[in-house]
Amino acid sequence: MIADRLAAYAQSIRSEDLPADVVHEGKRRVLDSLGCAFGAWTAEPCVIARRTAQAVTIPNGATLWGTAHKTLPDLAAFANGALVRYLDFNDTYLSKEPAHPSDNLSAAFAAGEKTEASGRQVIEAIVLAYEIQCRLCDAAALRPRGWDHVTYGPFSSALGAAKVLKLSEAQTVQAINLAGVANVALRQTRVGDLSMWKACAFANAARNGLFAAMLARQGMTGPAPIFEGQKGFMELVSGPLDLPPFGGERGQAPAAGRSQSPGRAPFKILETYIKHYPVEYHAQSAVEAALVVREELLNKEGRSALAGIAEIEVGSYDVAIEIIGRDQEKWRPATRETADHSLPYCVAAALLDGTVTVESFDPKRLTDQRVRALMQKVRVMEQEEFIGWYPKAMPTRVTVRTAGGNEYVKQVDYPLGHPRNPLSDREIEEKFRSLAAPIFDRGRAGKVIDMVWKLETLKDIGALMPLLKVSRRG
Repeated sequence: MIADRLAAYAQSIRSEDLPADVVHEGKRRVLDSLGCAFGAWTAEPCVIARRTAQAVTIPNGATLWGTAHKTLPDLAAFANGALVRYLDFNDTYLSKEPAHPSDNLSAAFAAGEKTEASGRQVIEAIVLAYEIQCRLCDAAALRPRGWDHVTYGPFSSALGAAKVLKLSEAQTVQAINLAGVANVALRQTRVGDLSMWKACAFANAARNGLFAAMLARQGMTGPAPIFEGQKGFMELVSGPLDLPPFGGERGQAPAAGRSQSPGRAPFKILETYIKHYPVEYHAQSAVEAALVVREELLNKEGRSALAGIAEIEVGSYDVAIEIIGRDQEKWRPATRETADHSLPYCVAAALLDGTVTVESFDPKRLTDQRVRALMQKVRVMEQEEFIGWYPKAMPTRVTVRTAGGNEYVKQVDYPLGHPRNPLSDREIEEKFRSLAAPIFDRGRAGKVIDMVWKLETLKDIGALMPLLKVSRRG
């Protein structure tokens, strides 16, 4: 049974057995996620989630990041998870089903703080959660069946939490059963005009996964077999799931340059992508290409050339177009959530501004007539030659044609942050500093950075929380 296999694998993960590059990648994801979280500190859905969690006080609970308030661990997982996800700037994994695996961090940290877990234990849980979520995404697509990708999240978050909570193998099976039976999410979250719930959907999945583990810890049982049952997950939600060996298990050779032992499967955390721009990941290549085109256009024709753009063609692959380049709302986004999931908007903003930042999605910018006018010149087209490239590569070609008849073209296959074109540690540090700058001075930011790089040495993960306290209220 799949649940038994997942539980046995969770029991087998040990920090001392994790390769150094896997541990380091876990710390990179923590730093990146904290930056995303504090960049979203004042965002309305995050404030709503935080205030909801603040209504409950538990002295020995889990901290709401940025405050000294402790609440129920599952409420902390929800509020902190919304922070990580709101900007859509946290990491990504793209396969048959896409995912943002750092969405699992809020559950691992909340469970870890509740149990006074060490930094090593939390890293174990993070690596495990990444492994489960990414392998499930490899196994079956949920989107064509009408389900949202966060439907895999309760499983991965429950397993991560179970690891930190030190559940037995039998208890872990029950956590999986409980996580799977009641937490199937509708794809409507990501169709048409997008709402605040986009930032909260996985936060809720993480909350429910952690809650399932907490129930299992107390002896609660769930329906089984959750995957293979007559009315189970595979029959009604995912279709068949064929899971290959997990990270560290024997079964396939490691990727070139990786440190796993020969014949052991690589850990999936090494194959996830850190974002360089705060846009849906399928738009990363398009933004990067548009910025190169802009520079070439201005160098040849001067700044006035932007007003002379006659047509913008964005050639991409089927999945990118389905998610961010097909719905009519993408050409008239009314919310930040829709705009950062819009190829026309992201490309137009990049061409006009020479960058795409968090501020690119401010309410005033969404209604800027220059942006709206340029968006109407964007045509998104599926490229036949890109068939079969995804998910190994994310090719997007941006072509700008001017009224004077000139044409500027750039294609990007592996955007910065892709495993084949990774961000450096220093670039991740600077991303954290930039996002946290409105609420942390450089001294405080530096202390957080230093502690995250030493995360595996912490005897109690709670030692990180005081450094995350924001001086002003939100």
